[in-house]
Amino acid sequence: MIRDAVNGFFMAMADSVPGVSGGTVAFILGFYDKFIGSINGLVFGPKKERKEGFHYLIRLAIGWVIGMAMAVVALNALFEQHIYAVSSLFIGFIVGAIPVVMSEEKDSVRAFKKGLPFLFIGGAIVVAVTYLNAHIGTSALDLADFSAGIGIRLFFSGMAAVSAMFLPGISGSTILLVLGAYMPVMTALRGLLSMETAYVPALLCFILGILAGAASVVKLIQYGLEHYRPQMIYLILGMMIASLYSVVMGPTTLSAANAPLSLASFNIIACLVGVAFIVLLQLYKKHLAAAEKAQA
Repeated sequence: MIRDAVNGFFMAMADSVPGVSGGTVAFILGFYDKFIGSINGLVFGPKKERKEGFHYLIRLAIGWVIGMAMAVVALNALFEQHIYAVSSLFIGFIVGAIPVVMSEEKDSVRAFKKGLPFLFIGGAIVVAVTYLNAHIGTSALDLADFSAGIGIRLFFSGMAAVSAMFLPGISGSTILLVLGAYMPVMTALRGLLSMETAYVPALLCFILGILAGAASVVKLIQYGLEHYRPQMIYLILGMMIASLYSVVMGPTTLSAANAPLSLASFNIIACLVGVAFIVLLQLYKKHLAAAEKAQA
């Protein structure tokens, strides 16, 4: 249970940051297939699979909720005040993650001819989303002043965000930024933690959208991983590579927009910390695998 909760915690840390995906963390730590399969089993599987999927996702959700609460309380101010250091950190995170994914999926990576077109498709999707993000900006939407229109908008925003979250390389937070819902949702979550009940109706609509999106997209991902794995792996790698561009452009999406990350503002120490974090995650994964093998 603790391992699954820790995995959920790391996913939440990534999901809270525009430009970084919880799906990337799931892939690095080796539980991406189990994560997708559990959701698919919960929604579409027989009774036994639904029960197993529910128990696994509850354990994952405990860590995710804790991580997201910490992000809502503490990380927003950090992003605003030290955005270039944070961006450099996640550059290191992504640069360290790409060779890990390639190493874990050697057989799929060898199918170069099958996968190459999907590498470019994945990259193009992320670049397009990032471009829209930088040019549309955020919204001054007040979720405490609930209306039917706000509820519908949040429902579809939740669907789009969770669909992106399942794919390594596309951040659900980035999708929310494009749709003008990121800062309003984060503000509502902070308000809810302060027991401001006016935000409850809007957040319920958002959560319903997340559930609907999870049910609709997970079947496609599961099918793709089972029947077209090389193409899916190259699609994911393309998204991860292009997400470097998303992180570079991240400072432009703040409420008080900053210039994109540049060589002058790049923080090499933060970048190396990001790479080191990936190494530690891999060591953590190998330690758990060895412990499980010893118990078997």
